[in-house]
Amino acid sequence: MFHVASYNIRRGLGTDWRRNLQRNLAVLREIDADVVAVQEADPVLGDLFHDLPAAAIEAETEYTPVRLGAARGDIAWHGNVVLVRRSATILDAHCIGLPSFEQARGAAVVDVALGGLRLRVVAMHLGLLGRWRTRQALALLERMKAFETRLPTVMLGDLNEWRPGGASLAHFAREHHVASPGRSFPSRLPLFALDKIMVNTDLRLVSSGVHDTPLARKASDHLPVWAQLASRELDAAA
Repeated sequence: MFHVASYNIRRGLGTDWRRNLQRNLAVLREIDADVVAVQEADPVLGDLFHDLPAAAIEAETEYTPVRLGAARGDIAWHGNVVLVRRSATILDAHCIGLPSFEQARGAAVVDVALGGLRLRVVAMHLGLLGRWRTRQALALLERMKAFETRLPTVMLGDLNEWRPGGASLAHFAREHHVASPGRSFPSRLPLFALDKIMVNTDLRLVSSGVHDTPLARKASDHLPVWAQLASRELDAAA
């Protein structure tokens, strides 16, 4: 089994209206996942938060940030950052632009080798408007079909979809199991399950939940969500 998580850090701005990325790193250490999709890390962490470059993340956590940008080795793509446990091997990374009416939206696709499993991770942050979320979901799913190699895939992030039957979720659900780990927003009094984790048929959802701790409630307006996953192929081989 392996452990994934998704965390919207709101650019380090906590519910006390103080910006402190060290708290977000401390929450990541609490979660202790193998792969984490981070949202709202824009602009690029190394530019906006000069005291917390990629090297600091590597020094203060067990994670390696995936270099996503073509220029300067950026680790963020439209606010998305992917962190993988240091013991994992990063195989490939792609940045996908998504149609948007508001701010630029995108997804990061990262292939990793993790404990004998080749895994595709899709990190995303969809828009605030329902019609555009649907377009973004369709565009992303279409792009995913273009990859020559099929891999066990987990898609995760802040989907901004509060309705269980929302159109974007319906499109993802055609070929993925959509897990809603629980209410994650706003962090001090969670009412909405905006953060989702989805897997294709090569993976099995073992358990999922919301990481609700005093520090997590203070560090961002979103609580992180997590899931324990297993490979069906590795299950069968065992």
